[in-house]
Amino acid sequence: MGKGRLEAFSDGVIAIIITIMVLELKVPHETTLAGLGPLAPVLLSYVLSFVYVGIYWNNHHHMLAITHRVSGTVLWANLHLLFWLSLFPFTTAWMGENHLAQAPTAVYGFVLLMAAVAYWILEQALIAVAGPDSALRGAIGYDWKGKISPLLYLGGVALTFWRPWAAQLLYALAALLWLVPDRRIEKLVAH
Repeated sequence: MGKGRLEAFSDGVIAIIITIMVLELKVPHETTLAGLGPLAPVLLSYVLSFVYVGIYWNNHHHMLAITHRVSGTVLWANLHLLFWLSLFPFTTAWMGENHLAQAPTAVYGFVLLMAAVAYWILEQALIAVAGPDSALRGAIGYDWKGKISPLLYLGGVALTFWRPWAAQLLYALAALLWLVPDRRIEKLVAH
């Protein structure tokens, strides 16, 4: 199967996820900048989640750029990833509106963890279709970011029961790791 429909569907779902997240932001009734103060946890949660959705969209795009075929397994793996990403608006709103409380912060971290696992499953499914000597397999290499991120999410979930703010720092640290562009796939596409 070609990959066009998978890309188009995924891009549409991700666009809807971002739209839902921004629609969850409530406008303050106060007309001064001080009115934004109570909304700081909501805004910070939104920014973190927007960055994560952007990271997944960007990496998904790059991964599919060097993929030529997909299978039924790939389609299901992609839906699995989109399922976890679709929970970002809910967990983002819950965490932000409850001022980064323990349970919402732990659930947010769990969803981050599951999205990372789902992305890895999709990656492995694409490699299975293309073969062990595929460009994707070569581009991934050791994938240290893909290995350390789930550990940071697990650490964050554990920290929420001690210090939720520390969990938030781990989630932000994982996002910062991924903000540094990974040029391996771009180099392959350029050649």
